[in-house]
Amino acid sequence: MAPTYTAAAEAITDLVRRIPDDAWDGPGLGDWDLRSLVGHASRSFVTVSTYLRAPAEREDLGSAVDYVARLREMAAGLGAADVVERGRQAGRDLGADPAAAVDALARTALSDVAAAGDPLITVIGGLGIRLSNYLPTRTFELTVHGLDIARAAGLDLVLPAEVLEEATVLAARVGVALGHGDAVLLALTGRAALPAGFSVV
Repeated sequence: MAPTYTAAAEAITDLVRRIPDDAWDGPGLGDWDLRSLVGHASRSFVTVSTYLRAPAEREDLGSAVDYVARLREMAAGLGAADVVERGRQAGRDLGADPAAAVDALARTALSDVAAAGDPLITVIGGLGIRLSNYLPTRTFELTVHGLDIARAAGLDLVLPAEVLEEATVLAARVGVALGHGDAVLLALTGRAALPAGFSVV
């Protein structure tokens, strides 16, 4: 049911295994060191397993686009310091062998997904969404943060075409949903640059 999520998971776990031992405490992204960045990315495994244990009674979010747009609204109300600290805690939770920890989290999530079918699950904010609509948001996170990790660690990351396609299409659809479809299309076709600091997340 989740070939792109599986492919993204395999690409990221392979990348994390290649991180040099002396790079973990180095720069990651923003205020995160590399360990914190990897910890944050690993939550795309943790949340899948966690949310599968929390069935929902109603479907509040009908698509991956709805989820990303709603999460963007919720994130705007959170303090930046809280977001940074959650990433740092996720990094600490990876323990003494972070690569092995990420491997284990990925294996668990993929096993849970394989056995789940397509249930309604309860995600952040107590909202209900189908697993099949939630997983593309996790593929998106793994893809974007995989690129962040590779850049921070000075490593190559060749992502499967289907993974890049799913993540890029989702980003474009969110841009349209947020009212920025014209800006995204003009940028993708070389007609205009996106505004400084533009983001769909």
